[in-house]
Amino acid sequence: MRKNRKKEIYKVTIVGFFVNLFLSLIKLIAGIVGHSGAMIADSIHSVSDFATDLVVLLFVRVASKPKDEGHDYGHGKYETMATLIIGVLLLVVAVGIILNSSFLIVDVLKGEVIRKPLMIAIYVAGISVISKEILFWYTKNVGLKENSPVVVANAWHHRSDALSSLGTLLGIAGAHFLSEKWRILDPIAALFVGAVIIKIAIDLMRPCIDELLEKSLSFAEESKIINVISSVEGVCNPHNLKTRKIGSNIAIEIHIRVEDSMTVKESHDITLEIEKSIKSLYGEDVQLIIHVEPKKE
Repeated sequence: MRKNRKKEIYKVTIVGFFVNLFLSLIKLIAGIVGHSGAMIADSIHSVSDFATDLVVLLFVRVASKPKDEGHDYGHGKYETMATLIIGVLLLVVAVGIILNSSFLIVDVLKGEVIRKPLMIAIYVAGISVISKEILFWYTKNVGLKENSPVVVANAWHHRSDALSSLGTLLGIAGAHFLSEKWRILDPIAALFVGAVIIKIAIDLMRPCIDELLEKSLSFAEESKIINVISSVEGVCNPHNLKTRKIGSNIAIEIHIRVEDSMTVKESHDITLEIEKSIKSLYGEDVQLIIHVEPKKE
């Protein structure tokens, strides 16, 4: 991992960590002072972000280590594991939100009245929505720029928190400004947000599971690789292509055929040209194994 990439990932994660710390504290205070159970629940959601921020900091450090005797392909999949953990945490939080809001809806339908929240809860919910949405875009842009799936995953966690806060804001506002019967809007909005978070969690976990199960790159990507290798002069019939993801990098294994009369140096020069072409496409950290065979008549 480039030093600058590592620095950017740490920077965006630390910024997120302190924003989450600030929001968690003010949400908890606003929830208690403003008599809002929804705000207290949202503060707990923000506390869950600490865990994901710490996971990012821990696993990115591990993923940046070079290959060693026990990890011939480096430590990139630690980053994948971190992304999967974030997805699981999102799923757990979402299930908790759905269960809690469902119980509240049942209670309201039975005639129980939800306590009216104060304006301080509405103000803090608004601050949370704006802060987390800004943090989402900042984190996502860094993740895409540095090609880090775990940072992008953490960005979506920020977005899930913004959605949760938006649902909380709508629910609290409805409970505050409308009549008692409309206070059911709070748990209904939370139920919707929980469903959105579950979708985000599944979208994050699916590619991680595919990678950990050694799923190949897409047909389009493999076709692109074949075309790049075929364009190198002297290469004939590239075949037996095998691909897989390793964190933010990829591994490629392929067989090529060359003229029988070629010297070892000439065939080696061809593999160097292939390596240059592939790295220009996927970056310097791509793992490439090329098996050279004599051309069949």
